[in-house]
Amino acid sequence: MCTIFVNKCGVFKLCPVLPIVVYTDGAALGNPGQGGYAAVLIYGDKRKEIFGAYAFTTNNRMELLAVIRALDNIKSRGIPVHIYSDSQYVCNAILKGWLFGWKKKGWVKVKNPDLWQRFYPLYELFKPQFHWVKGHSSVPENERCDVLATQAAANGPFEKDTWYETNIGASDTLL
Repeated sequence: MCTIFVNKCGVFKLCPVLPIVVYTDGAALGNPGQGGYAAVLIYGDKRKEIFGAYAFTTNNRMELLAVIRALDNIKSRGIPVHIYSDSQYVCNAILKGWLFGWKKKGWVKVKNPDLWQRFYPLYELFKPQFHWVKGHSSVPENERCDVLATQAAANGPFEKDTWYETNIGASDTLL
């Protein structure tokens, strides 16, 4: 709904900008194991679903990659972006300011530094607002992401998580 303003300079129509609303989720069958990510992007009456899978990865990597891939899919700049995620790992990194400390320290002793370094410029570009939602709590778009991510993890087609397999591999159970 727009508001009409009239002043001595004329008539102005002010229409609030609709935000781009993004829901994300990640899944891993085994942790580490086969993984999938998914996002639902909504702008007005437009909707886009994205998803993908990796042969050997972790749940946290898929949660973060879902956000990265969602932001990669946004073509317009200057529109507010709201991201809803059930990942405390992802949300707390922003909401509690961990991300900025990690960057300041050169990404040392950070889990998944390759993905956080990919995420940071996207964060700076879009300045998204993060909202944590409880998983499996009947939030329809979060549930949809869960289905897409889990199906992707189970069925592929699978990409190779090269950074993870090269730098961490089977020795890690903590990411």
